[in-house]
Order: sequence, then C-alpha cells, then structure tokens
Amino acid sequence: SVHCRLNVAAPSLSTQTRVDSPPMKSYQFRDYGQPLEAIEAPTPEPAGSELLMRVDACGACHSDVHVWEGEYDMGGGRKLDVRTGRDLPFTLGHEIVGEVIAMGPDAEGAAIGDQRVIFPWIGCGACETCELGKEHLCLKTRALGTFVQGGYSDHVIVPHARYLFDYGDVGAELACTYACSGVTAFSAIRKVVDLRGTHIVILGAGGVGLSALRMAKALTDFEVIVVDVRQDALDAATEAGADHVVDASDQNAHRQIKSLSNGGVCAAIDCVGAAATAKLGMRCLAMSGVLVVVGLFGGSLEVSLPLLPLKNMTIRGSFLGSLAEMGELMSLVRAGQIGTIPVETRALAEAQQTLDDLAAGTLVGRVVLTP
Repeated sequence: SVHCRLNVAAPSLSTQTRVDSPPMKSYQFRDYGQPLEAIEAPTPEPAGSELLMRVDACGACHSDVHVWEGEYDMGGGRKLDVRTGRDLPFTLGHEIVGEVIAMGPDAEGAAIGDQRVIFPWIGCGACETCELGKEHLCLKTRALGTFVQGGYSDHVIVPHARYLFDYGDVGAELACTYACSGVTAFSAIRKVVDLRGTHIVILGAGGVGLSALRMAKALTDFEVIVVDVRQDALDAATEAGADHVVDASDQNAHRQIKSLSNGGVCAAIDCVGAAATAKLGMRCLAMSGVLVVVGLFGGSLEVSLPLLPLKNMTIRGSFLGSLAEMGELMSLVRAGQIGTIPVETRALAEAQQTLDDLAAGTLVGRVVLTP
C-alpha cells in the first residue's frame, strides 16, 4: 500500500529513482494525542504511476489537530472516534508543495524538477463518488496527511500526476495553502455566489476565513462582513479587504450585522464550525438565507424548527473541494486574481508547537512548515 511505501523503501526497477537518497525525516505521532517525534526511515521509491516529491512547504491546518487527537467534538459530551484507517506512526500534513524528484515506471504527465502544489483529497478511484468527480467525498479515502502519510516530512509520495497543479508566480509557502484552506473556501463561496442579496457574513478570520474573504471579493459583488473574537484577526480581515468587521464577543453582534446588511445577509459562511458561530450565523440570515458550515471546531446546534419554513432557511455543509474546483482555483491564482493571506513560516521541527497553537486558537492566517 501507499502507507507502507512511505515508511519502508520498496524495491523498484525505475531508473528515475534516486537510489542513494539520504534517509527521509518525518515528524510523526506513534499514538493519538502523543507528541510528534522526529523519525527517520528509508526514502521511498515510487512505483507504477507514483511520484516522489521533495517537500518545500506544508501548511498546518486545524483538522491536523483532530486527526492527531483522533476525535471530533460532536457536542453534548459526545465524541466521533476517527482513530481507524491509518497506519501508525503517522505523518500529518495535507497542504503540500514540493518538487518531483523521482517517478515510477508508469508515471506520466509530470517531469523531474516540476514544482507543484498537491491536491491531497484522493479517493479510491473506483466508486461512483469518484467517477462523479467527487474524490474528496469518497468513503474509501486515500487522502494525504489524513489517511495516507503526509507532508510533515521532507518527502511524500503522490499516486498520480493528475493531483499536481502549477502554482505560477506565487511563493511555495502561500501556494501550499490552496490545497485545503484555499480550495475549501473556494468551494464554499461557489455554493452562494448565485444567491440574491447584497451582503454575506464570514464567521472566523483564520486561514479558511481569510481565504473565503479573498475568494468572495474575487468572485462576487457581495459586501463582506467578517466576524471574529480576536482583534488581530479582525485587523487581518480589514487588511484583506473586508467591507465591515464585527466583534463576535459583543452580545449585540447579530444586531450589528443585520444593521450593516439592511436586515440580514443572504449567506453566512461559518469557517469555525462551533455552536456559537453557527448560532450567530443563523440569527443574521435574511429571508431565504443560507448557512454554510465549513469549520470542524465542534459542538452541536439547537434549531427552532419553525424557523426553517418560516424563513425559508437552508442549513448545509461544505466539505473541502473537488479536483475540478482545485483546477479552477489554481487558474485564478496563476492569473493573479486571488489576493494573499497572512502566512507565517516555521521550521518543520516546530510542528508540535504549531499543533499546540492551532488547538489553542492563537494563530492568525496560516502557519507553513518548511523542512
């Protein structure tokens, strides 16, 4: 399996493989919730259509925390156990940019030296979901950094060149963020782009929220209101082009948003996914408004059922983005149509501290790890 090849060098006849590569160094957890450790293993050799990438940059995402902890908070004291389906020790990291340094004997569509951002949401390739172009929703996922060894490493295996995208003139540290926070935000904005209305609200100004703000300004004519509890995050949103910012800790936040939007927003995009943010988003909606829940922070939402028909309200989820959407997004990136988000670069050795900071909710923008 791909899992094994990432930790143990498999024999290969490929003449394109660098046989004398130094050991691969990865930061892995041996058990859920345990600190990441620097672990060395033979650098893997690509087989079949696979490619070996030298990692240049890997973004750190809050979903890394959930995988590391092995659970999601479902609210009411309930937990969703996600400790199955991956080999331990495990390497996190799904926002990856790297350079192709070796190719399997059947690999095509790439060349040695290509520097690319990797679409990590890889499915089984054989089910109806995958055949419909929705690999990111496949129940037999082979997603890098969540079920297959990922980018908190100096090398990673990619199963096929179709998952590689040219990122143009932007830096690798920014380009890697498009693999998750970027495509997730892009997919969420596309779900509301045709709604009738003048305002939308984005809840949360972290990496996904700021990306959603940039996508909204690039793809729509909506005035965008950004909500967060942290002043530094609100300042970042203002700098990134928010038309209005609102402090979510203010008990009158929903009234401020309704006033700014002339009675309510046509869409609320919850990039946090907590009980408080989802509730605030619902309270801000105009008639026929849509709440799109993107974040996975956790909790539960109590809904007054009569409000659904009385306000003709829609509540929906938006999970990641498709391979086709990644292609659309990267075309916009290469054309210079998507603004940047704040990126802090850290050494890969700081992976554990970064996970701790993500769990504490103290980061603005994206932290990107570099080997």
